[in-house]
Amino acid sequence: MTSPSPLDPATHRDLRVRTGASDDLGDGIMACLAVPSEFRRVQDCFPILFRLDVERDSFDAIALFGFEAGENLFVVNGEWDASYKPLAMDVQPFLIGRSGDGEDRDELQVDPAHPRIAGAEEAQGVRVFEDDGAATPFLESVREKLAALDAGYRDSSGFFDALRRHDLLEPFTLDITFADGSVQQLDGYHAINEERLRLLDGAGLGGLHIDGHLEPLFMALASLSRIGALIDRRNARIAAG
Repeated sequence: MTSPSPLDPATHRDLRVRTGASDDLGDGIMACLAVPSEFRRVQDCFPILFRLDVERDSFDAIALFGFEAGENLFVVNGEWDASYKPLAMDVQPFLIGRSGDGEDRDELQVDPAHPRIAGAEEAQGVRVFEDDGAATPFLESVREKLAALDAGYRDSSGFFDALRRHDLLEPFTLDITFADGSVQQLDGYHAINEERLRLLDGAGLGGLHIDGHLEPLFMALASLSRIGALIDRRNARIAAG
């Protein structure tokens, strides 16, 4: 299994990254991580659900793309068919890792085995470095998105602590019948308990607002209306054969 390596112009001068969208490029997943700081944009396109990691006893949020493993209903004809791509998807094949020089600092890394990495003999893909070693606009954009993702993830613990403190998450299960008569159950997730949220007193709501948690909370709740649109996408794919 290949380990990520630090990105630098000397080693990666000719590195190119394939853009577009396809299962072959790693987009064939039914969900990805979403951070509360991007919920306003995520909820325009995707349902936001919550997943409990039993070993860590902590929650993460996910943007839902499909209804079964490997299904991404937003990959259409080699393009990403949505106005927004969650940060965790948009930064691939790059990540932030810890430096290996003993100084315990964050550094930009690249996964050399990721399918978005173009082969040395390929002319396709977007360059990461200019001929002089300077970062291309593409790489600068990736750095900004990685910084936003990293900051959003670090800040998310307070949001999830607040949800647990007010007992605002409940198990979420949905039985769906598609246009071809097939039935599928979406389970194993949590969602915002709207009734408990409605019953919060002024002090509780005020505290959530002051701490910056109220907006992403309502964005996650509003995003559940996107489940119907996701079902429509599956039905359209069924109809298309």
